[in-house]
Amino acid sequence: MKTIYLIGGTMGVGKTTVCQQLKKTLYHSVFLDGDWCWDAHPFQVTEETKKMVMQNICFLLNQFLHCSAYENIIFCWVMHEQSIIDTILSSIDKRNCAIQLISLVCDEKSLRERLKKDIAAGIREEDAIERSVSRLPLYQFLTTHKIETGRKTVDEIVEEIVRL
Repeated sequence: MKTIYLIGGTMGVGKTTVCQQLKKTLYHSVFLDGDWCWDAHPFQVTEETKKMVMQNICFLLNQFLHCSAYENIIFCWVMHEQSIIDTILSSIDKRNCAIQLISLVCDEKSLRERLKKDIAAGIREEDAIERSVSRLPLYQFLTTHKIETGRKTVDEIVEEIVRL
């Protein structure tokens, strides 16, 4: 049986870092970051591009699910609305597949500190702070396991995910 890990969280909470480590920890794993399916310049959020990115994500997840080389499929993205999770779940082949729905969360102070470091390093733009902070409360309404990342190491977070 395969396991798919859908890991959401707001920008700066540690999704990519955690998923890269989870990929190394779990046997026969593949990792897809949803941002890779929508990396464009200029970045445009329209009904057409939102539909396209969902189709891209679901296509790739299904390809990984159908490939015998992988037992663990790890996906992360900013999934702050239940409808995003539900759309992905309704579009992938869940036969013979365990599903772990996880939201990485942290306190506002930790999030602001992380994002400020990213901005100083040129990884993010200044507006990422308010957009990310405004989404934090939304994760409490999702039907996901919540994992606090603010004061944990990456290894501690990965260990918690593996134990689910």
